[in-house]
Amino acid sequence: MQQDEVAARVRQVIDATGVSAREFARRIVIDPSKLSRSLNGTRRFTAAELARIADIGGVDVGRLIGTTAGAGGDATAGATSTPSAVRAPSPPRSPSPSPEGGRPLQIVRETVRLIAERGFHAVRVADIAAACHTSTAAIHYHFPGRDELLEAAVRWCMDEDTRRRADATAGTRHAGDELRLLIELQTPRTEQQRRQWCVWLDLWAEAARSTTVGRLHVEYYRQWRGTVADVIRRGVEQGVFRPVDADGTALALTALIDGLASQVLATEPGLPGAGAQTMHDALIAHVDACLTAPVNG
Repeated sequence: MQQDEVAARVRQVIDATGVSAREFARRIVIDPSKLSRSLNGTRRFTAAELARIADIGGVDVGRLIGTTAGAGGDATAGATSTPSAVRAPSPPRSPSPSPEGGRPLQIVRETVRLIAERGFHAVRVADIAAACHTSTAAIHYHFPGRDELLEAAVRWCMDEDTRRRADATAGTRHAGDELRLLIELQTPRTEQQRRQWCVWLDLWAEAARSTTVGRLHVEYYRQWRGTVADVIRRGVEQGVFRPVDADGTALALTALIDGLASQVLATEPGLPGAGAQTMHDALIAHVDACLTAPVNG
């Protein structure tokens, strides 16, 4: 079965969901550029990606690649001509109904939670399967190996963090208020924020060893520093910040956030001068001292 026919069926699935290709990529936890290249015929879908597409779209994988009736061709012919790169895996029996958002997102969410609690290398596929109330076969059906799971976990964390910032700052017009809000969001004050930071610390270590995770790490920080730099530029234009090098200041501020957050997480809770509030106050003081424009009296 020609790859362009597979891509056409995937497009039909995306259209049926009523979301953009970028949002669909987020739901199946892959790089939007990979989805775009596969839809354009310059990259083949992997079997695991097709399994996740089928899960989110509520269709049979065989229908996507033309090995079941109703896929627009003879089932037998489709089975003999399908490239091995997209051959449908045998779907495992799932002991529980598909969860909200689909099985792939549930697997990734539970993987992230377990990484936060135990660290990536202490998390087994069996642990993830138990957390999802499914089998290890179901985990491998969607994510064949630990590398795929780690990449998906990193991408999901990136997307969630970016979306959380966008939702929180929507409608904020004053650059000073927006920068303080961004600092608030990056301070490990709540249990959820602490879990998120524990995951990031683990992923930093993996980024030093994994080319794929390293690329994602670079991409995320490029976006994050770009967000901060844009706010600083707007603040300079509004007259609430001093004229500064926005990119250099964003680099310094985000590095300061990372350093202080890691110290907070590595210090026993409750020790004087070591808490999240102290970190937050230090960052705000830094902004006030280095960025805030003096008020003309």
